[in-house]
Amino acid sequence: MHTALVITGPTATGKTKLAVHLARRFGGEIISADSRQVYRHMDLGTGKDLDEYGEGADRVPYHLLDVVDPQEDFHLKKFLELALAAMDGIRSRNRLPVIAGGTPLYVNALIRGYSLPGGEPDPQLREELESLAREELVKRLQAVASPELLARTDMTQEKRIIRAIEIALSPETKPICTVPLENPLVIAPYFPRKTVRERIELRLDERLNLGLVEEVRMLHENGVSWEKLEWFGLEYRYVARYLKKELTFDQMRTELLAKIRHFCKSQDIWFRKMEREGIAIHWIPEGDPSEAESLVARWLAHEPLPTPSFRLADISYSTK
Repeated sequence: MHTALVITGPTATGKTKLAVHLARRFGGEIISADSRQVYRHMDLGTGKDLDEYGEGADRVPYHLLDVVDPQEDFHLKKFLELALAAMDGIRSRNRLPVIAGGTPLYVNALIRGYSLPGGEPDPQLREELESLAREELVKRLQAVASPELLARTDMTQEKRIIRAIEIALSPETKPICTVPLENPLVIAPYFPRKTVRERIELRLDERLNLGLVEEVRMLHENGVSWEKLEWFGLEYRYVARYLKKELTFDQMRTELLAKIRHFCKSQDIWFRKMEREGIAIHWIPEGDPSEAESLVARWLAHEPLPTPSFRLADISYSTK
């Protein structure tokens, strides 16, 4: 069975920096668990922070960054295959796999194990479906899906409906099944929500100043459609709308900032769900490397670990 150190948490909390520090300290190699950092030429918008990994002989090895072109499809099944293969390779070199990323679906699937029904996504079918409104997608799904598939599909999310249609129409129904990680240590940097909101704004402005708009412009000029940029998520969606002159720069920044902050809340919901389902997440105040190092050292020595000092699931935020 596999085991790994897992560094996760909400956006803009310093996951990469902490993961690199711990990988360097304990002889690890990093496996990115981010659904967008797999794409080449998408650096600022996905927050790859490649400079964090170091340079030359001091560079911490990493996996699942820059592995596919933006015109290609990437999905959970492919992620699991590549991540597990990377873990095998890291273990064969007697090094520590360090999973690092904030895509909760990917992180949760690795930790808990996953059974993914249906064949791989069909690019032609997906292109056709992506042009349809959600109401039409729901009708399509209702016409081809089993009652069980309909019951477990989130009808509010176009991506989920499209995937359900693919599963329903797939002639190949062999699932990918993975086993849970064995005794993983899950660590996440923690900042109060107000601080995270401030960090998100600082990071967004930094990336805009570093050339995020130009990155999106170049992607489109190199053949990535506006529709595909919408699919790639918030930064690419809103900058694309600015480039199409649907928004002014100030409107783009304001709306994008609000959406990223809302996305952070949705990550929060995922992590709370993981805790309620039995995954112990050790939240490290401000990502303190000394506290994280202490936990990892005890874990590697097979010593009993303390109960997490708090659970996100137990924190109640005021609605005022």
